[in-house]
Amino acid sequence: MAVATSPRIRARAVGERGEIAAFLRRDRLYAAYALGDLDGPNRGRIAWAMAYDDAGRATALAMHHEGLVPQPLFLMGAPDGCRAILEGVLKPHDAYLQGSELHGAALRDLYELEPPTLMLRMVVDRDSFVPFAGPAERLTGMDIEDLNRLYQLGFRAGFPASVLDDGVYYGLRVRGRLVSAAGTHAINPGEGIAVVGNVMTHSDFRGHDFAKMVTSAVTAELLGRVTDVTLNVHADNEHAVAAYTR
Repeated sequence: MAVATSPRIRARAVGERGEIAAFLRRDRLYAAYALGDLDGPNRGRIAWAMAYDDAGRATALAMHHEGLVPQPLFLMGAPDGCRAILEGVLKPHDAYLQGSELHGAALRDLYELEPPTLMLRMVVDRDSFVPFAGPAERLTGMDIEDLNRLYQLGFRAGFPASVLDDGVYYGLRVRGRLVSAAGTHAINPGEGIAVVGNVMTHSDFRGHDFAKMVTSAVTAELLGRVTDVTLNVHADNEHAVAAYTR
């Protein structure tokens, strides 16, 4: 087991679910993606590590997901603890860093960082959710070719049918053609959280509220299973932020 130490911080690899979950629950909405992956189908390809202060209290956590491209690297907690983890335990060659500006500052001399993208984490629960009605339909594995065509994914890069069967996807068709869809990045009913993603409307059919309809349909079904549904959106995308807010 990899272990890193400093005069104040000790970092080590961890695998005990309860310990990981307890830390993530300290800020479960910030940690929504990580909580979603905690019990997900790719959990065997995820590495976790934690940092502890000199009293043995957990101060930071990092998650490296080797099953995706680019490989996500999620950081949570004290920046100096995250740095200790990446100096001595998890050492990805390159990764898609998910964290705060303070985390980026702490790692600036460890990695060559590209300019950051500011994301807004949006959350809805059963009390605040207001459905947006529309003729969205549930997608299944039988719809995978249509979905990959909408997302303009090639044969090799396309989603497998299991994405539709394991997740929650809704689409909207015009004259039989799938022109808008929304789905999920992660669902963890045990932790009461799910993440919406892969929202897209074909450029020829924008301006008709289709994205609102499919996103609402996905969210409505998810809220039957979990208490909180989250998503990320570019903070400067005012149109998208307004659509999701509605």
